[in-house]
Amino acid sequence: MFVKICGITNQEDALAAVGMGAKALGFIFVESSPRAVKPEALKEWISSIPRDIWRVGVFVDTPASRMEQISAELRLDVVQLHGAETPADHPNLPRIWKAFRIQPQFEIPWTYPAEALLLDGPGGGKQFDWSKCTGSTRHFLLAGGLDETNVADAVRRVRPWGVDVASGVEAVPGRKDHTRMKKFIEAALSQ
Repeated sequence: MFVKICGITNQEDALAAVGMGAKALGFIFVESSPRAVKPEALKEWISSIPRDIWRVGVFVDTPASRMEQISAELRLDVVQLHGAETPADHPNLPRIWKAFRIQPQFEIPWTYPAEALLLDGPGGGKQFDWSKCTGSTRHFLLAGGLDETNVADAVRRVRPWGVDVASGVEAVPGRKDHTRMKKFIEAALSQ
């Protein structure tokens, strides 16, 4: 089980997350997001992140060629797709994670061809019914509505491959609250 801190926009938050035990950092390349980061700005400091930490690029309906270009420039380890992408839209890269927003009637596509699925809440930092994914042997990350108060319970009940958090550890959108982030990581890894 590992922790991914998503929505990293600055070096201070990135290095703090790593120092606290995060295994993966998410960088959002979606201009409309309050957590967006420009590849040019990230290029100035991404090399300060240890190479054993997974660098995850988050994209929404971005052309495959653009994802491949950004991945090469920044030496990303994983591309995480958050839009309406289908397997035909995947970039030609070895590690793809596909995110799905889990609504009440949504059936999780466990056979989707990706290294892992990211199972997210319906939006707005809300969680979904975790019973939809208990017992799965598929690699998946649990996200949506997680924070330092419920992540240990989530890990204990669901047994995901990893957990992902963005707004649940923020001071303001795009800036992490280091105290909350530390408590989140400690709680997640305590299970």
